[in-house]
Amino acid sequence: MLLERKEIVMTEDKLQVPKKTKGDAAHAIAKAGLSAIPVIGGSAAELFQNVIQPPLEKRRIEWMQQVGEKIQELEENGLKIEDLQENEEFISAVMHASQIALKTHKNEKLKALRNAILNIAKGQAPEETLQNIFLNLIDSFTELHICILKLFQNPEPPPNLSMGGLSDVIEHNIKELRGRQDLYDQIWMDLYSHGLVNTDNLHVTMTVHSLRQKRTTGMGDAFLKFIAGSQ
Repeated sequence: MLLERKEIVMTEDKLQVPKKTKGDAAHAIAKAGLSAIPVIGGSAAELFQNVIQPPLEKRRIEWMQQVGEKIQELEENGLKIEDLQENEEFISAVMHASQIALKTHKNEKLKALRNAILNIAKGQAPEETLQNIFLNLIDSFTELHICILKLFQNPEPPPNLSMGGLSDVIEHNIKELRGRQDLYDQIWMDLYSHGLVNTDNLHVTMTVHSLRQKRTTGMGDAFLKFIAGSQ
C-alpha cells in the first residue's frame, strides 16, 4: 500500500493545510491486518476503527496545522515556499517527523519535532545522516531523556553541597526523578550509549566544581541545537 504525499496548498496570501485525505496508512494497514485474522477479523477491525481512528485523525490534523502555521511564519520572514517544495531533504524530513508525531502525545517531543523541521527549512540543521539519527532519537527518547540532557549542558548542583554525585544534580533539578535511581540510571545509560554525554557513572563522588562541569558531548550539543527553537 502506498503512502500518499500530502502537498501544501497555497492561496495568494496564506497556506491552507489539507483537512482530510483518504485515510492514514498506519490505520489502513492495521485494519487490514486485523481483518485477516480468522474468527475475530471483522469485529476487531471495526473496534480498532471506532476506538483509534478519531484520536489519530485529530492528532494528524493538529500536527499538520501546527507545521503549516510555522512554515507560513517562515514565508512571512522571507523564506520561499517554492524552494521547500523542491527540497527533497526537507520533504523526507517532514514525512519522517510526521510519522513520529502521530505516535506521541507528549508536548516536549512534538515541540522538538516541529523545531527540527523548521531548522532544516532554514538550513540550520546538520547533514542528512545526522538528521535521521536525531529524529530517531526523538522517537525513542522520553521527555525525561531530553530534560536530563538539557540539564547537563549547564548543570546546577544543590546549594550548600560540598561533595556529591551527578545523581544529586538530577534529583535536585528534576522533581519527577527524586528517589527513582533505577529510572534515571537507565535514562543516563541511554544517553551515554548514544554518545550524547561523556560520563558513564552518575554516582562517583566529586567536588561541586566538578559537578558544575558540562557533561554533554559535541553530539549531544548538536542534538539539542537540532531540536531547539529560535532564540
